[in-house]
Formats: sequence, C-alpha cells, structure tokens
Amino acid sequence: MQTDRLGSFSKQYKTLVEERMREIVSQLEAPEILKESMLYSLEAGGKRIRPLLLFATLKAFGRAPEAGKDVAAAIEMVHTYSLIHDDLPSMDDDDLRRGKPTNHKVYGEATAILAGDALLTLSFNLLSQIPADIADANVKLTLVNMLSNAAGAEGMVGGQVSDMEGEGKNLSLEELEYIHINKTGRMLVYSVLAGAEIANADAETKTKLSKFAHHIGLAFQIRDDILDLEGTVDQIGKPVGSDTENEKSTYPSLLSLSGAKQELDRHIRAAKQALSSTGLDSILLNEITDLIGLRTS
Repeated sequence: MQTDRLGSFSKQYKTLVEERMREIVSQLEAPEILKESMLYSLEAGGKRIRPLLLFATLKAFGRAPEAGKDVAAAIEMVHTYSLIHDDLPSMDDDDLRRGKPTNHKVYGEATAILAGDALLTLSFNLLSQIPADIADANVKLTLVNMLSNAAGAEGMVGGQVSDMEGEGKNLSLEELEYIHINKTGRMLVYSVLAGAEIANADAETKTKLSKFAHHIGLAFQIRDDILDLEGTVDQIGKPVGSDTENEKSTYPSLLSLSGAKQELDRHIRAAKQALSSTGLDSILLNEITDLIGLRTS
C-alpha cells in the first residue's frame, strides 16, 4: 500500500523526470511530427517505477535525488522506445497502451519505429552529457556501458526475442525466468545500480543492491502475469488476456494462479532481505517494493 511519504516522493520526482523529458525533446532540432510522436508515448503516463527506483536509491545513499534526473530521463526513454516497438503489428500487435491508442495507431508504423529509434539513441546522448559535478568521465562511461548491456542483445532485446520464440511453446520455469530476467528485470536492475554508481557505492553494496533488484524484477513480471488474468482494461490500460491469446507461457500457466501469487510473495520477501543487508536508509525502496507487489496497473 502506498504511504503518504512515497506518494509525495513519487509525485515530486515523476514531475521532475516528465518535465525534463519534455524539455529535452522539445529542444531537439528535428521534424515536428517525430518530436510529437516521441512525446505522445513519453507522456502516456505510468508509475515511472524505473526512475523512482533510481531517485529512491540516491536518497538511500543520502544523495540529492535531483542528481539523477538525466539518467532517469534516459532510462524512461529506453523503456518507452521498447514499448513503442513491442506494440507494433510485427511484435505484440497491441491497439492500446496505458489506456490510449498505441503510437503506430496514431502516427503510423514508420513514424512509430523511428520515434522509438530516436528515443533509444537520445538516451545515450543524455548520459554522455551529465554535468561533471554529478558524474565524472569514468562514471558516465560506466553508466553508458551498463545501459547498453541492460538494454541490448544480452538484456532487454535478447529477452524480447526469447519471449517471441517462446510463443506457442510449453516453457520450463527456468526458461520463463530467463526471459523475464532479461526482458524486464535488467532495466530495473540498471535503475538501482545507476543510482549506486552516481553515489560511488562500494562493490559489496552494489552486489547486494543487484540481488534486491533481481528479485523485484521477477516480482514485477509475476504481478504483470497475474494482472493479465485478474485485471481490467481500465486498470492495466491494455487488453486483458493477451498472454493467453498469444499462447505465451506465464507464471500462472506454469504454477497456477495461487502458485504464482506464492512465488510473487517469495520474491518480495527476498528483495526486502537483500535490501536490509545493505544497511542503507531504505524506507522508500521498501515501499516501492511493496508497490510492485501490490500494483493494479
């Protein structure tokens, strides 16, 4: 359940990253239709879980969350590009995203693809230009390297390919976890570790935070699978039952709905244990973990 503390933090820093993304895209010297398409998906809403994880991680280290605004914008741009491309007819072929027509339904497939391409490349440009008083050259290079790994063939893109190849097949739990560790989890891990990198965390703390983020990544996807069965279009902003329609293996299909809920609880508990072991001021990160486990959208 979201507390007043997390609600206030979320509102403040969602506004910060959304204003920063709008500012960055609006200033681009690019065709207006391209910028309009980029902003259409960036401004479609959502909880902004990934930026909030980054901001909350900085807060846990006693750093000003504002220091992460450009990294948060880069993360959300990569996430948004992936959603635009996932919704395309050649992939998930979805008509709705966050309760609105998907990008290609409004701007056409070609512009939607290019808007996604533009958001992806812009994210790396942003990281390269973080002010030196926030991140020195070595930290910026590490952030770029980490993002390319998390978002690319060994991460999100590879997970998406495995997800498509798994349609119509009876996957094992291990195979399903591989998909979600990469397709969803790697960008959540990046969001946490990017905050730790900016805060100059030691290697041991980064390892513990990586474990924490690994578990919330799997919890996020299990909750997503549960919502695909129990949610409504109004809640999740897209058609329910699409996983069944696309013949995808899910946690409920492998473990039963009750088993999936037990697995969700297990990952939430493991995430909190890993977080506790860091000794950080982790109140907000704990509350975000609860939000992931209980979310309805």
